[in-house]
Amino acid sequence: QVQFAESGGGLVQIGGSRGLSCAASGSFGRYTLAWYRQSLGTERELVATTTFGGETTYVDSVKGRFTISRDNGRNMVFLQMDNLNPADTAVYYCNAAKMDEWVPWGRGTLVAVSS
Repeated sequence: QVQFAESGGGLVQIGGSRGLSCAASGSFGRYTLAWYRQSLGTERELVATTTFGGETTYVDSVKGRFTISRDNGRNMVFLQMDNLNPADTAVYYCNAAKMDEWVPWGRGTLVAVSS
């Protein structure tokens, strides 16, 4: 079973940028993949998705600021985050976009946005 490991988080200033990476332990094949996030006191939120062919979707709150991409040959998924604001503070996770294709959640990577 494929496993994901997220990295790249950290403390970022308001208006700053950060790039996240997700490395799969095995091939993720043609699954549609996603980035999720969860902040304190909230449920996990779907942030962005990308199909095998690179088609993308985004939650309204990050449109124009975040970019999801994937490298199928390297089994990696990326999330470029620009113009960050405090509402983006969360632990970010990657997984399959479809709930019935989820694998166990990894540790995620924390992105903290502040002044």
